[in-house]
Amino acid sequence: KKWTLQECVEYAMKNNLKVIQNQYNKQIQDKSLSMAKNSSLPTLGGSISNNANFGQNVTNTGIINRTDNYNNSIGLGANILIYNNGRLEKQVRKANYDIEASIYDLETVKNDVSLQIAQQYLSVLLNKEIIKINESAVNNAQKAFDKAKMTTDVGTTPLTVQYEAEAALAREKQNLSNARIETERALFNLAQLLQLADYKTFDVEDHRIDGLTAPLVSDDSVLNKAYETQPQIKAAESRIKSSETQTLITKAAYWPTVTGNAGIGTNYYTSLNQNQYTAPALFKQYKDNFSQQLGLSANIPIFNQGNTKVQVEQAKINEEIAKNSLAQQKQAVKENVQKAAFDVNANYEKYLAAQEAEKSTGLALDFAQKSYDAGKTTIYDLNIARNNYANAQGSVAQAKYNYLFSQKLLNFYAGIPLSL
Repeated sequence: KKWTLQECVEYAMKNNLKVIQNQYNKQIQDKSLSMAKNSSLPTLGGSISNNANFGQNVTNTGIINRTDNYNNSIGLGANILIYNNGRLEKQVRKANYDIEASIYDLETVKNDVSLQIAQQYLSVLLNKEIIKINESAVNNAQKAFDKAKMTTDVGTTPLTVQYEAEAALAREKQNLSNARIETERALFNLAQLLQLADYKTFDVEDHRIDGLTAPLVSDDSVLNKAYETQPQIKAAESRIKSSETQTLITKAAYWPTVTGNAGIGTNYYTSLNQNQYTAPALFKQYKDNFSQQLGLSANIPIFNQGNTKVQVEQAKINEEIAKNSLAQQKQAVKENVQKAAFDVNANYEKYLAAQEAEKSTGLALDFAQKSYDAGKTTIYDLNIARNNYANAQGSVAQAKYNYLFSQKLLNFYAGIPLSL
C-alpha cells in the first residue's frame, strides 16, 4: 500500500498519542460540565442507625436498675440550593467555555501534527526525486564508461580516460546509494511520526509536482484570516470568557445562600430488660413514630477574614493572565504568518534562480559532451559539467519542495486545508 498525504493525516488523527491525550482532556471537561449542570438538582440521601446501650443507675431508694436498651432509626432527607446569586448558572457557563477551549486545544494539536506530517511527506517526495536525478546520472556515467572502455580497448584513448570514467561511475553510484538511504530515512521518520508498528513496508504515493506558480496571497490578508480561524487564538478567547465567569462565581460568595431541606423518618425503641418494659412491635412503632420535616435555612456571609475579597482579586489577575495569553497567541500567529510569507517569496525566488542554473548548466553539459565527442575537451571537463548539472537539478528539487511547503503553510494559515 502506498499512502496519500490525506491518508497519513487521517491515520494520525485517530492514532497519534498527542491527539488521543487531548481527546481525554476534552472528555474530562465534558464531565465537569455534567457535574456543573447536576449541581442544580436536589441531593437525596437515606440513613439507618442501630444502637445498643448498656448500663445501670441507682434510684433514690438505692435500688439498682439496668438501663440496657436497643434503638433503631431510619430516615430519608433531601436538600436543594434555592438562591446564591446565580452561582450554579455561572458554573455551567464557565464549564461550557472550558469545553470550547479544550476543543480548540485538540484542533491545535491536530494542526501541529498535520503540518509535521506534510513537511515529512514532502521530504520523502524530495528524496524520491533526487533518486531519479541520481539514477539518470548513473545511466549517463555508465554510458560514458562503456564508451571510454571501448575507445581505450581499441587504443583511441589512454587508459586514464577509462579510469576517470570508472571513478565517475563509482561516484554516481555512491550518490544514488546515499539518495536511497535518505529516502528510507525520510520514510522511517514519517512512519515514526504516524506511530506505525510496521515501518519496513511503509511507502507513500508518488506525486509529480510541476508548474509551480508565484504566490498570490499577501501576509496581511492571511493574518486577518488566521486571527479568525486559528484554534489557538479561539482557545485563548474562550479562556478569557471562562476567567471572567470565574470572577462572577467568586463574587457570589458575598451573597447569602438559601437552602431548602425536607425529610421523613421513624424510629424503634425497646428495653433489653423485658421485666422492666415491654416495647410495642417494630412496625407499630415505625407507624406511631413516623415524622416529617421541612426546613429553610440561610447562610449570610458577614466576615471570613477577607478571603472572599482576596479570591476575587486573584480571579481578576487570572483574567489579565488570560488576556495576556491571547496577546501572546496572536503575536505567535503573526510571526508565523509573516515568516511563512517571507519564506514563500524567498523560496520562490530561489526556485526561479535554481531553474536558471539548471538551464545554464544543462547547456554547458551539452556543449561539454559535444566537445568531448569531438575530442576537443577531456573527460575531466565532461565530468565536471555533469556534476554541475546534477547539483543544479538537486538544487531545483530542493527549492521546489521548500517553496511548496512554505506555500502550503501560508495557505494553511489562510484557512485552506492541506493537500497535494
